[in-house]
Amino acid sequence: MSEDTLKQKLDYWYKKICTSDFISLDPVQFPRRFKKHEDIEIAAILTATIAWGRRGIILQSAEKMFALTGKKLYDFVMSGSYEKLNNNNIHRTFFGSDLKYICKGFEHIYKKHGNLEKLFASVPGIWDGINLFREEMLMANKGVSSVHIANPGSKGKNGSACKKINLALRWLVRDGPVDIKLWKSITPATLNIPLDVHVSRTARNLGLLTRITNDKKAVIELTEKLKGLCPEDPVKYDFALFGMGALSTASSGVDEV
Repeated sequence: MSEDTLKQKLDYWYKKICTSDFISLDPVQFPRRFKKHEDIEIAAILTATIAWGRRGIILQSAEKMFALTGKKLYDFVMSGSYEKLNNNNIHRTFFGSDLKYICKGFEHIYKKHGNLEKLFASVPGIWDGINLFREEMLMANKGVSSVHIANPGSKGKNGSACKKINLALRWLVRDGPVDIKLWKSITPATLNIPLDVHVSRTARNLGLLTRITNDKKAVIELTEKLKGLCPEDPVKYDFALFGMGALSTASSGVDEV
């Protein structure tokens, strides 16, 4: 398949999937419910953190999670109200203690950096921002790590694909009709593809990805290939690759994230 044909195919699927109708089927609907800058970015990170598995279950779990936090997320975090959370299950392996861990990290980050956008804008690149985000979470929680905060690895070492945080960043940085474009200090050109099973499988079938393991190196390889097709907004094709992988073969429609 020529590069022009591939781009036409991806552009077709992008336009097919990335519509306002997609919002009600997708976890992005949760950060979209909030108006305050801090509330939106907190909601984006929390929602993306539990965005794995069956889509319908994710939506149910997100409803459960935000029923615990209330509608004023920033106030919930900064008042320390999260300390009262019990350890009931929220989503699969994500429990109240995990939500408390992340909220404690948020409180630390907001006191130190002002907000999450300023944290990510304070370093040269997205991977640096993800590393700094994880380091601040560790600092807030006395050096204890969490399986729900991905580790991209230090310079020279490979690590996680960081699919969940890259998904949240796509929501916060890209323009609509699905994504929110809350952050102005980071451009879509710098984002990484949120690499999940559907995206990686389709990318390999199309010859866009050669690496077998879904890790950081695979994210970098695929993102660079997509930059060749759309330098200013490579992760727009997340919608296309997901749609081709999940929707074209599933009679049940949008099913898994």
